[in-house]
Amino acid sequence: MDTTKRFAKEKIDYSIYLLTDDACLQGRPLLACVEEALGAGVTLLQYRSKYKDGGAMYQEALALKELCDRYHVPLIINDRVDVALAVGAAGVHVGQDDLPCRVVRNLVGDDFIIGVSAHNPEEAREAAAAGADYLGCGAVFGTATTAGVGTLGLERLRSIRQAVSLPIVGIGGVKATNYGQVLATGANGAAIISGILAATDIGGEVAKFLRVRASLL
Repeated sequence: MDTTKRFAKEKIDYSIYLLTDDACLQGRPLLACVEEALGAGVTLLQYRSKYKDGGAMYQEALALKELCDRYHVPLIINDRVDVALAVGAAGVHVGQDDLPCRVVRNLVGDDFIIGVSAHNPEEAREAAAAGADYLGCGAVFGTATTAGVGTLGLERLRSIRQAVSLPIVGIGGVKATNYGQVLATGANGAAIISGILAATDIGGEVAKFLRVRASLL
């Protein structure tokens, strides 16, 4: 049975895009933290786990899929196309060193959302031509989570925005205090990790992002 919850691509809200990272949770349960964030208004969720094996990822992703369905929020899986398909996720996000976007598109079909990491306008244009639905661009401000990527900066994020018409999100060091700067580049949103999940009051932190977004509408 196909458990995929279909989301119209043109209606995906990329504005407050949460990425999971166990290191930010300070020992708190992932599902509880994610549910608090979803309940507070996160618009998109990416399950990202670099060190778990496939079986553990499948079980955790399945639980996250149930949560996301409850809050009507799309679930994206980082890197693992097999896990994304197995749990009926809305999409997958791949980096420059993962399976090429064109190959992924052939595997998953047209309805599946594919995000691609892009660090410059050339990579952005290549991803768009290969069938990407959105781009994750960073590291905007630089962070330990994106070590080795280098800092993109706001001006280069703006140059990517000018290079492609796809939705783009800025990632890397985004917090409520600089979220407005990311949106001001023309980005459709920001992918946030510690800026939400490391907060003592996760729901309260999401509310700060919502207030910034509302002030710019």
